[in-house]
Amino acid sequence: MENKNFDVIIAGGSYAGLSAGMSLGRSLRNVLIIDNGKPCNRQTPYSHNFVTHDGKTPGEIAQLAKKDVEKYDTVHFYNGTVVNTQKTTEGFEVKISSGEQFSTKKLIIASGVKDMMPEIPGFAECWGISILHCPYCHGYEVKNEVTGILSNGDMAYEFSKLIFNLTKKLTILTNGKAAFTGEQTEKLNQNKITVNEDEIDKIHHENGSIRKIVFKNGKEISLQALYAKIPFEQNINVSADLGCELTEQGFIKVDAMQKTNVPGVFACGDNVTMMRSVANAVAQGNFAGAVVNKELSDEEF
Repeated sequence: MENKNFDVIIAGGSYAGLSAGMSLGRSLRNVLIIDNGKPCNRQTPYSHNFVTHDGKTPGEIAQLAKKDVEKYDTVHFYNGTVVNTQKTTEGFEVKISSGEQFSTKKLIIASGVKDMMPEIPGFAECWGISILHCPYCHGYEVKNEVTGILSNGDMAYEFSKLIFNLTKKLTILTNGKAAFTGEQTEKLNQNKITVNEDEIDKIHHENGSIRKIVFKNGKEISLQALYAKIPFEQNINVSADLGCELTEQGFIKVDAMQKTNVPGVFACGDNVTMMRSVANAVAQGNFAGAVVNKELSDEEF
């Protein structure tokens, strides 16, 4: 790529990044979107809860979005991974895995997060297919089915309220000793939600569809769906590289304008919120792009 200098570089070209790119492209900004084509939902068969695209595959939605953004000739694309970002006197320097470097006045981090899979055989193969992270994205499709929640303590208790609305055939798998308060245990019992403390050995599945959970003590249970809250990490180490502040949960901390604590650095999408949905990512990206354009316009006027 001949041009090395941009008004805005967007790290991440999925829903949030593409939405930000469209907003900026329509404002005639010279933009570079860097993406490696490996979104965290690439295993998910269908995406839901996004009007006009409900039930399409995540890849299909992303492909349509990119086709829309490609119409704006000031928006450019680079297939690669951002490995380092540094502040400069003029803005920011972005280094790619290929060794190439680009400079930019403003930086939008839309690179998402990396899910850290537990060491349970079968879990990774089912992630996004029958092991689910979001009842709003996938809960309707498994309503009234025999369902599990892999979690413990306050997180499991609060999550169970949402899932109980979708199915009454519910078991919480704590994968070890339960950590509920007496009041929480009483409430779970009242709603006939089973708590299973057995340690999980493996998950039997067929092409990602759960058939049964096998425990280390030899017991088994059959499930059609399993919700799980698992750890994650940022795809780009913005904390170390740029000094971006993270929340207690590990998300990039942003204000109401999608601004980080570092002037000129914005963030949007899965890396800033636990509400991981296509619709939310698109909305945040669109707004972030508009705010960045406003900031550039103010500086140039």
